[in-house]
Parts: sequence; structure tokens; C-alpha cells
Amino acid sequence: MTAQIIDGNQLSKQLRTEVATRAQALKAKGITPGLAVVLVGDNPASQVYVRNKVKACEDSGLHSVLEKYEATMTEADLLARVEALNNDPAIHGILVQLPLPAHIDAQKVIEAISPAKDVDGFHIASAGALMTGMPGFWPCTPYGCMKMLESIGYDLRGKHAVVIGRSNIVGKPMALMLLQKNATVTICHSATPDLKAMTLQADVIVAAVGKRNVLTADMVKPGAVVLDVGMNRNDEGKLCGDVDFEGVKEVASHITPVPGGVGPMTITMLLVNTLEAAERASS
Repeated sequence: MTAQIIDGNQLSKQLRTEVATRAQALKAKGITPGLAVVLVGDNPASQVYVRNKVKACEDSGLHSVLEKYEATMTEADLLARVEALNNDPAIHGILVQLPLPAHIDAQKVIEAISPAKDVDGFHIASAGALMTGMPGFWPCTPYGCMKMLESIGYDLRGKHAVVIGRSNIVGKPMALMLLQKNATVTICHSATPDLKAMTLQADVIVAAVGKRNVLTADMVKPGAVVLDVGMNRNDEGKLCGDVDFEGVKEVASHITPVPGGVGPMTITMLLVNTLEAAERASS
């Protein structure tokens, strides 16, 4: 059996078309959904991400503001900028690109963003809303994974999902989202003694540790669905995920590729969250 590919580029296009339609409806009421992206310093990877986010906004009919600052910017100045954006009615979503320079407390900056504009879903209020099943903003990467499962019509009720990774950005929120859909969830990490024993029981595996080949074909139950959140480079310098794609695709029923899988979905869900923030603000 060769797995069906869950194409993140294709699904993204579909969702972005829906975003553009909903944005148009808001514009008819005189509201243009607005996202502010704040970049401090000149991290090359961050510059690429930020450029892609701004372009995606513009392509979908959203208004975007990019604020770039020197790495020497003080924490107080950054907090003041966040506060100004919180008070700006034309801005519905605020995203401060991580990582921040070492002298700035990233958590303090994230907590300064108004929960109503926290389209990254990293604020403690957003995390609390997710945990308690209240309305809030879901972190974009795990939210994108859920949309991918939805796109193949996968019913999570009663299924065993294994999440490899426990970060606040992917692993933990991913587990909570799966739980909300009535899956039985196991979280594995660097201290899990026998990862293979866990993954062989899984109907769904989400690999999110940033380590090449953490999941190989012998660790996957035939017919499992595998979502690869990893972003690594192989020996040839090519982009690859956490999953041994060539091996696992011969065992799994569905799999996401890297690139072209979860990656495009992350930015798409940022647009969805920004649009929802604007819709909530206008209602």
C-alpha cells in the first residue's frame, strides 16, 4: 500500500479562497481585516517567514503592516509598539515573529498582545481557552494539522493519536485539539523510554520534534495517518521533515510531505485567525 499524500498546498489554496470571500464580505461593511507583523533583528529564516506571511495576506485581500526594527530595540520600546497596535482599530491580528533577540523576554511580549488580537494563539489566555474548550485562537500549525485530517474526512472519535513532541507551539496544543475530537491521546518526548511501542499502537501520528527520521516505517502500524510537522535539512541540504517519508509512505494510509504539507497550512491558518478576529471585532 502506498499512502495517499495530503497536499498542503492544494488545501491551502482552497482555504485561502474561502478567506478571500469572507474578507470581501467584511470589506462590503467597511472593514478590512488587518494583520500587523513585527520583526526585530535580522534573522534570515524569520525574514523569509515574515515575507511569506505578508504576501499571503495581500493575496487574500487582507491588509498587512510589516514593522521591522533593529536587533538593538529595547524591550520597553517593543512593548510600547505592541500596546499601540492593541489600540489600533485597523489592526485585528498582531504577530511578533520569534525568536526575539536575547535581551527581550519573549513571553512578556506575547502576554502584552491583546488576547482578542492573538492570532498566533500563543497568549496564556488562548492556551487556557483551548484547554477548557472555550472560543479563542488556536496555534496555527496544529490547527492546520486538524484541517488536514478534516480534509480526508477522518473521524478521530475513539482513535489512538500519538503526538511526538511537547512544545507549547505544536505538541501540547495538538494533543488538546485531538482530545477535543474524542481521540485517545498519548504525548511522547525525549524521555519516553520506548517510542516505537507507543507509535505502533497509533491510528494517527503527529511528529513534531525537529529531528530527522524520528519516525521510520517499522514504527508505524499499517494504515495509520502520519502528519509530519518537522522542518530539517538532509545531508544534501534539502528540506525534509521528522518522518522517513520514503519508508513510511509504504505503510501509512495518508501522509503529509515536507515541503508542501503542514508548512503552507500554518500561514493559511494565520489568515483564518486574522479573519476571525476581524469578524469578532465587527459583530
